[in-house]
Parts: sequence; structure tokens; C-alpha cells
Amino acid sequence: MSAPVTIGGIIAPDTALTRKAADLVTKVHNKAMQYHVHRSWWFSDFIGKKRGLKYDREALYLASVLHDLGLTEQFTREHRFEVDGADAASEFLIANGYSERKAELVWDAIALHSSAGIAERKAPEIALLHFGAHVDIFGLRLEEITPSLVDATLALYPRLGMKQAFQAAVAEVTRKKPHHALGTGLADVGRRHIHGFDCPNICDLIDAAPFES
Repeated sequence: MSAPVTIGGIIAPDTALTRKAADLVTKVHNKAMQYHVHRSWWFSDFIGKKRGLKYDREALYLASVLHDLGLTEQFTREHRFEVDGADAASEFLIANGYSERKAELVWDAIALHSSAGIAERKAPEIALLHFGAHVDIFGLRLEEITPSLVDATLALYPRLGMKQAFQAAVAEVTRKKPHHALGTGLADVGRRHIHGFDCPNICDLIDAAPFES
């Protein structure tokens, strides 16, 4: 059995379930996306510790490493990728003996991880996943993490062209389900990366409502 991962003296949760979750991520994500979800965990935990928050570290770890399952071919379904991923994670956790109450917390964290203005006002596990993922994608709140911890995390989980890999994963989901791009950043990805992309305009949908005015 390999030793638990440690950065800056901080040890990641190491249980049978966290190992199974990490194994699943290895199977369904390419290396760039796999490292993204792990960095998201570390950045989430660093911010949680800096703020002195009380939270379930195992639940946060599971939510973090599983949060982009909805961007994989294996787990893309009919909903927004965040909801597809939340469903897949919850099903995986319950099938492996995780409590339904904690699985619901993980579901909420994943489903809301891209919901700025909402996630940060919810339970710490939900807010912290939102923070950690957005540190890695946009660099938001990077100032809350010491440079040495950022450098150590990047050394262990290098970015490997993350910007391109993430946009490619989002573009693929947007190509399959353009109707879910309405009102989200997926529309921007679609317009940038998908030839001939179009999705409904919210003004057209309002105008088409079956009322006179």
C-alpha cells in the first residue's frame, strides 16, 4: 500500500473509499484533468485550514476528486455536467457503503461547484470545493494560499496543459448538449471552440413565452 500523499506536512485523507475514488478518477480522466481534481482538493483544504473552518475532510476530498465526472465520456448523461457528475459521484459513494447523508453533501458540493454567489454561502464542504476548483481554473483566491504550498502542489500535480485540456473537455460536453450552455460559461467555450455553435438566446426564449406581453 502506498503512503498517504503529503504536502507541506498536511496529509490527505487516506481510507479505502478515498483510494477507490482516486482509482476511479485515474481510469476516467486524462492526466491533465486527473491532476486538476487533485489540485482542487489541496487548494480547497489549504483555504479551509487558513480560514479555520470545521469541515469533513474526507467528504471534501471525495467531492473534490469526483467533481468533474460529468465531463467524462463514461458519466455524461442528459443533465448539466455538474449534475451528471454529482449523480455519478453519489451513486459511486453509496454503492461503496458511504452514508446517504454524506453522499447528499458531496452531491450538493459537486452540483454547485461552478455556482458563484451560491456555493460560498453554503456548508463549508460546498464552499471549499467551489474555492479550490476556481483557484485552479481562474486563479481566484490564490492569494489565500502560501506560494510554497502552491509550488509544492504543482510539483506533485503538474498542470500538463490544463487550460487547453479543461476547455476541450467542456467543449465536448457542450457539443453534445448545447441546450445546457444557456446562461453559463459553456456558451463562451462553445463559441470559441465549436464550429457553427449556437444555443438559445434567453431574450428569444422570453419573447417566445405564450403571453401577449
